[in-house]
Amino acid sequence: MNWLNFFDTKTTQLRHPFGRSINANIAPDEEELFNKSYKAFEEHDILKAYDYFLKSLQNYSNEIANENITTSLQKDKLNFVIYQGSAKIVGEVTQKSLYAEAIIIKTADAQVALKRYILERNYQLTYAYYFSDEEYIKLKLYHDNITASPQKIFFPLREIALNADFDKEYIKSEFPEITLQDTQHLAKLEDSELKIKFEFLHRWIDALDAKILTLPSNDNSGMQAFLYLHLLFKIDYLLVPKCEIYQKISKKVQIYFNDDQVPTESKNEELKKYISKLKEMSFKEFSKKFYSAKYTFNPMEKSSIEEIGNFVSESLIKIRWYKNNRYNQIIPTIYRYIPFYILYNYGLNPVIKSLMHTLVEIQNPSFFKALDYTPLYDKEKNIFAKKAIISKIDEAITPHQKQYKSLKPFGNKLNFSSINELSNSYLLQLKHLDFEEV
Repeated sequence: MNWLNFFDTKTTQLRHPFGRSINANIAPDEEELFNKSYKAFEEHDILKAYDYFLKSLQNYSNEIANENITTSLQKDKLNFVIYQGSAKIVGEVTQKSLYAEAIIIKTADAQVALKRYILERNYQLTYAYYFSDEEYIKLKLYHDNITASPQKIFFPLREIALNADFDKEYIKSEFPEITLQDTQHLAKLEDSELKIKFEFLHRWIDALDAKILTLPSNDNSGMQAFLYLHLLFKIDYLLVPKCEIYQKISKKVQIYFNDDQVPTESKNEELKKYISKLKEMSFKEFSKKFYSAKYTFNPMEKSSIEEIGNFVSESLIKIRWYKNNRYNQIIPTIYRYIPFYILYNYGLNPVIKSLMHTLVEIQNPSFFKALDYTPLYDKEKNIFAKKAIISKIDEAITPHQKQYKSLKPFGNKLNFSSINELSNSYLLQLKHLDFEEV
């Protein structure tokens, strides 16, 4: 390791997507474009209103537009394309109406079970609905523009985009023999990156198996739960699998937290079985579960800082309980579990999301080093890249201080004596961030 680089204050831009939400910045003139759209709708200039609005949804990486949305404004209509993961939504706007559709599969490929699933989905959707023509099964949206506004068109477009992506991934997972249509925009990951992810998947599973053996023989179900769930959240956020792995993890996590009738021991056994299946997966099969894509809409609704703060408080209480009862071996896992859980379950504002990712970077240095990022922590020597960590925290908070007058960077208040103390002080500072708007 180059120690000059290790202590450098210059932070590294993320070059990989992490997690399920959008890994990009909003348009620099997003608010201005939104206001122009609102005004154009009031003046019944529908085409310009849609054009402004769609451009406000464009996102950027390193100040370069990702072209997750493209528009073509003509005299009497506006054509657009929205990308959301596996889905490509093609639409046309006239003065009177909006029409958009996403091609899912060929009509001839639909089995009875899939047709039944699609019919059930129509009852679950609010704005969009499925239909089929002679060639394709599509998810479509029609919206009358008589009373249109940015707020009224946002949710229908978000619904068709998120659900087209979700259903294509579901079909790929549950009906692998069916070929998805309109996927030319998806890009394969480099083998070098896939091999790193495959190696770390096995490394993490081996570490988990070894950790399980160190747990006390009696009443260890709670500790096992933290270990298994932490691994699934880590796989989802750091590896970002698609298709079957994503679907299975989502289902396992949902059942774990929603089914109160099943004992924790039985839930743990189900997670253990699935993790064993992941370990048995060949590299060839593993490689099929990944692709690179553009995203426009976040899948989760925004969460309040109070919700996140309450979860942090409850988690720290559990850590104190384990510490007081001398179960110290599980404490580092819980500290790593907390940011992964938050990133998985909450819709985060840009500040919290960036701060959570920085904590993940600190806690998982070997993975980020393998992806060619400068690590923020040397585990063997218990040395932190203190200046770089403080700089990352400043970069997450400072751009938003005009909006949140009481929001203050907290890097200098962290305890850098150990990784547990750093995690504890970091979470306590995050819990007390003040997002009162000016």
